[in-house]
Amino acid sequence: METMENISDPHPSRWAGLRTRIIWGAALAVPVLAALWLGGWLFILMAVAAGLVMLREWDGLTAAAPAAWKWLGLLYVGAPCASLIWLRQARFANMEPVGGKLVLFILLVVWATDIGAYFAGKKLGGPKLAPMLSPGKTWAGLGGGIVAAAVVGAAASAFTPYPASFIACMDVGVLMAIVAQAGDLFESWLKRRAGVKDSGALIPGHGGLLDRVDGLVFTLPFFAWLVYLSGDML
Repeated sequence: METMENISDPHPSRWAGLRTRIIWGAALAVPVLAALWLGGWLFILMAVAAGLVMLREWDGLTAAAPAAWKWLGLLYVGAPCASLIWLRQARFANMEPVGGKLVLFILLVVWATDIGAYFAGKKLGGPKLAPMLSPGKTWAGLGGGIVAAAVVGAAASAFTPYPASFIACMDVGVLMAIVAQAGDLFESWLKRRAGVKDSGALIPGHGGLLDRVDGLVFTLPFFAWLVYLSGDML
């Protein structure tokens, strides 16, 4: 697909690095989904390990910031990691364990947001979303991310217990796409403030782990809160 687009695209450089992003994105998704399926201590250890890497990257981004930023990092990293673990173990009253389905729902929606925003932004371009924070992001990208999240969220209604309907899944998908984009912009502001392009160099084509999960940092706590409010939890 990349080759075909480059042939017809007058600006093929816009897709530079796409193959690397796809390969490493898929390579990371496999162990995450495996740990999600297995659950238990393996999943918890994965979440804790990811949190430690994220804290290390946060320290790098805030090296010149006041000491209070170090404490803020505990919240920034701890909240999504704790939400991830809680969601995986969540159960609704009178239902079988559903945590894996809940985590899969939010992962698919946020991944769809990232993919939709990337391709729509690269292909359509147009006005910048927040040029002072992230010069590369466009309104077209935001729209593409929202549409992709709505479609994937609606499709996920086939398996997720929350949200409980096709329309609700689509609506939550749209909401999570907006929250994910806010998380992306916040991390872009952090990097701009620190004068760096990426939070790290852990993942070829993506940068650091925070670069890869910046949308989840905001959406996981928010989604966990929505799930908690939705009904009786065990």
